[in-house]
Amino acid sequence: MDSIVTNGTLSATTLMGFAGRVGTYDRDNRFFTEDFEDLRRSGYLTINVPKEMGGQGFTLAEVGREQRRLAYHAPATALGINMHLYWIGVAADLWRAGDRSLEWILREAMKGEIFAAGHAERGNDLPVLLSTAKAEKVDGGFRFTGHKMFGSLAPVWTRYGLHGLWADAPNGPQIVHGFLPRDSMGYTIVETWDTMGMRATRSDDVKLDGAFVPDKYIARTLPAGTADPFVLAVFAWALLGFGNIYCGVAQRALDLATAAVKGKTALAVSRGMAYHPEVQHAVADMVLAFDPVAAHLDQVARDWVEGVDHGAAWPSKIVSAKHHAVEACWKVVDGAMEVSGGAGMFRANELERLFRDARCGRFHPANSMLVHEIVAKTALGIDLGEQPRWG
Repeated sequence: MDSIVTNGTLSATTLMGFAGRVGTYDRDNRFFTEDFEDLRRSGYLTINVPKEMGGQGFTLAEVGREQRRLAYHAPATALGINMHLYWIGVAADLWRAGDRSLEWILREAMKGEIFAAGHAERGNDLPVLLSTAKAEKVDGGFRFTGHKMFGSLAPVWTRYGLHGLWADAPNGPQIVHGFLPRDSMGYTIVETWDTMGMRATRSDDVKLDGAFVPDKYIARTLPAGTADPFVLAVFAWALLGFGNIYCGVAQRALDLATAAVKGKTALAVSRGMAYHPEVQHAVADMVLAFDPVAAHLDQVARDWVEGVDHGAAWPSKIVSAKHHAVEACWKVVDGAMEVSGGAGMFRANELERLFRDARCGRFHPANSMLVHEIVAKTALGIDLGEQPRWG
């Protein structure tokens, strides 16, 4: 098939095929099975594995642009695949930096293993850094107990990236990061995914009841509340991935809205609704909101790839780019619905789905409250790990 052309990007034919299935996935609330198989066969799932190991060697910036294109046609497909690609990207960046501790992820990805993310938990607003799940040291590995949410790729993952708190670790409480093989015992996938938007990701809950992760699949053990290059890379790949997906959604909504307005007429507007001053004002607001987004995402990603030393400001840089993309997407999609008129309320109208998909962006980490905390503390020179957290 022609899903990947010589430069590693998805072909227009393949993307149009994805676009043709989006409505069905959303309406039936089912996983993007056909898209997934196309992506697997095409080699898209290994585009960021280093060339030396058989992949395409795409960087964070390059993957971001490809994910933006995919999201323009199939947002939920792009969002689900982001959870796999970001683990590969983390391992690849560490590998290029001389840290080969996660080389096994790259090798397993080339063999067809599918990685997913198990970070979201109720009652934890600092994902990855803290955990409500329990990690217990046992012979040969760790056992994890807890309740994870938003587990995208539930039907297909084979390696579930998770973390838990090792409370009685010898050197103080530690966060243990590991990967649960699908054939393990002690966990249950609970089909909870019946949501407003991004329905095809099938991001079901996972209940852990002493699920065993062997030592070979333990990626990191870090003091609770602290980060290292591994954790920072998780944030970079995951959050900039989110940002690019919602950038693609915003672009699609803007294109649909402007095309529709050009064809709308009204009895009291002689030259069509495109000449209505308030319609023009609304379209201008959409364009003004959208225009800086891709440039912001691209610049932060380029800085990451080029090793720019932002020091302690890196978390602020990353969350800011994701935040701007999500907020702009809301504004663009809302504006698109407004200028579309009543047509946008119908399920047969693509804007109706994009409106719902766009709502999900604010739920991905970091949410608005955490973004403002990180950005403000960074600007004020306050260590993000300083305790007490407030006051």
